[in-house]
Amino acid sequence: MILLHTSDLHLGKTVNEFSMLSDQRYVLDQILEIAENKKVDALLVAGDIYDRSIPGTEAVALFDEFLNQLQELQIPVLLISGNHDSAERVSFADRILEKQGVYIAGTYEGTLKQVDLTDAYGTVSFVFMPFLKPAVVDARTSEEAVEKLLQAYWAQENDTAEKGEDADKKRHVLLTHFFVTANGREPELSDAETTIQVGGLDNVDAGVFEGFDYVALGHIHKPQQMGERPVYYAGSPVKYSFSEAGHQKCVNLVTLSEKGKVKVEKVPLKPLHEMRRLKGKLEDLLTPAVLEECDREDYIEATLTDEMALIDPMGTMRSVYPNTMQIRLESGLNRTKGEHDKVVDVSKSPLELFYDFYRLLREEEPDEERKKIVEAAMRMAGEDEA
Repeated sequence: MILLHTSDLHLGKTVNEFSMLSDQRYVLDQILEIAENKKVDALLVAGDIYDRSIPGTEAVALFDEFLNQLQELQIPVLLISGNHDSAERVSFADRILEKQGVYIAGTYEGTLKQVDLTDAYGTVSFVFMPFLKPAVVDARTSEEAVEKLLQAYWAQENDTAEKGEDADKKRHVLLTHFFVTANGREPELSDAETTIQVGGLDNVDAGVFEGFDYVALGHIHKPQQMGERPVYYAGSPVKYSFSEAGHQKCVNLVTLSEKGKVKVEKVPLKPLHEMRRLKGKLEDLLTPAVLEECDREDYIEATLTDEMALIDPMGTMRSVYPNTMQIRLESGLNRTKGEHDKVVDVSKSPLELFYDFYRLLREEEPDEERKKIVEAAMRMAGEDEA
């Protein structure tokens, strides 16, 4: 059985006041193309379909179109809600949609939803564990909640096996949306994951997923494997912060053969607009040499190192890079140097002390023109004092 795993679509998201809907549509089209070309048997979406609990109409329309296209390809969809979603809204019409091959677990309703699909090797049991707060199942931590839910699931599976199901051949796939760690190692984060509480009650160790042939995780935006077992974050298909500028977005292509054999491949996705960081003087960033290295339509974060004051740097950048999102100013006088706790040598003249101060801030020697200006100012100050 061939599965395609993605998560954290965050449909309707805006980044620095730029709508990402066009970017999202662009990658969803690629996911459809991959699903068709690879002849996948099911698409797994591990939460955070929308960016807000009450999504905008355009975001809902985009996801509706995406599901319709998957149904035209006759590809089943299995999805859960994430912490950004409204579980009840995601669950709307779930029993009706199930008849069309769209399996949804938005809310937890006392037991974990389970869907069985079959292939040449037998049954693959898909288990849905949407995001929930520990208190919903009378637990103190997320890990305790997950353990409690899975213990109930495995107990039910053991009962089924005793009634004749061949447990040795049956494969199990889990879809869930939590902050998963591996022997204390936390996943790599990006700036977009601002609501995640790291290193506390929300942590779930990957060891609790023992017994599953593949675990499709959502919640973290960088694709990565957690631990040695097949427990994977697929990551978001779109970059949502400049800390993701160096990431390669992808979807996971998962091939399940007989029990215990799984192959995971990362299929890269191409962004509509790349996230790019530029640094230098404003004039230099507009030169042909820099323009040749990137697309003018990229989303730009520019760190400007000009020493002189700039008039409308954002307008100037956007005249060449229309999708400039952020401007940062980093002149020599603005750079953070930490605490300046150097001992001042009071035996030095005011002019020598000023040059020491200049070198400390600028990390360079003052040129002759600056020296003339400073010396003239010192003379004027001395005459005024006199």
